[in-house]
Amino acid sequence: MTSARRTLIDPDTTPFYHIINRCVRRAYLCGEDKLTGKSFEHRRGWIVDKIKQLSSIFCIDICAYAVMNNHYHLVLKIDIDKAKSLTNSEIISRWCQVTKGHTVATKYINGDTLIEGERLLLDSLLAEWHQRLSSISWFMRCLNEDIARRANREDACKGAFWEGRFKSQALLDEQALLACMMYVDLNPIRAGIAGSLQESDFTSIQQRINQLNHTETAAKPPLDKLSEPQKLTQKPLVEFDGAAHLDAQTGIPFHFCDYLELIDWTGRAIRPDKAGYIDAKQPKLLIQLGISSDAWVTSAKSFRHQYGAVIGDWQAMCQFKKRQQSGHWCKGKPYSQALHP
Repeated sequence: MTSARRTLIDPDTTPFYHIINRCVRRAYLCGEDKLTGKSFEHRRGWIVDKIKQLSSIFCIDICAYAVMNNHYHLVLKIDIDKAKSLTNSEIISRWCQVTKGHTVATKYINGDTLIEGERLLLDSLLAEWHQRLSSISWFMRCLNEDIARRANREDACKGAFWEGRFKSQALLDEQALLACMMYVDLNPIRAGIAGSLQESDFTSIQQRINQLNHTETAAKPPLDKLSEPQKLTQKPLVEFDGAAHLDAQTGIPFHFCDYLELIDWTGRAIRPDKAGYIDAKQPKLLIQLGISSDAWVTSAKSFRHQYGAVIGDWQAMCQFKKRQQSGHWCKGKPYSQALHP
């Protein structure tokens, strides 16, 4: 049985969430249809461009992403502080980039005098739009509706493009965030469609490496040539700031050099041609967090299916479920305990 979204997403508990969305059968997000020979690779650019555009509008940041043939993964961070600091004008300006807005809001922006009824209506709209601008559900709605319409228009068809609602997993601590980002960034390598991080097209790790090297990947055209001619304002990925704990930082609580070392080590450990291979020297982050090599590689291979809607320390997982009144049973106790020794 599905759960209400309010029981799965609680920014007061954690701002970090893993999002998964999948296409319906025979609908292509990207890749090639073997029956018709038609390529849908350009749609990957649609996803990447759109999530960055929406991130610049919503108070939601992108930590990691991976666009696969029939599904995509996102690791999102709700920017609670940014949401609280928005002025009325900023709320209207941002929301009008998503919808047509409202005539009352336009009058307010233009400095026109509002009668009492209009002021009450404006207050109601501002409260509603303010809440939506930090809502992952609305972020995903804007993303999925746009991609579905463009795909159906291109395919000259109607009907569902996405397989029901998106799935979400709350990431309660730094171990859960690290394991989830690793799982997302290594998707192409784990699926056998990329042999290295540099070849993992349309992933956040490839983008970070390209930015680090100040070069573009030569194997494929730039994203702006894959998407529509209109240039969109795009927000950068969340930065690694190296803070020790989630409650003491504004970005991702690790140093990027340590993350890069760990993801490279993990990628080599799970490649099909090196099954079971683990270097004797553990990366720095595993040592700092006290996670064993075996537990980490197992997590990198099947993180998505080890847990339900919440991931983190076992006691924190149970408390989250109890607080949200969504039952007391949690999936993934042995895996949680392995990542939180």
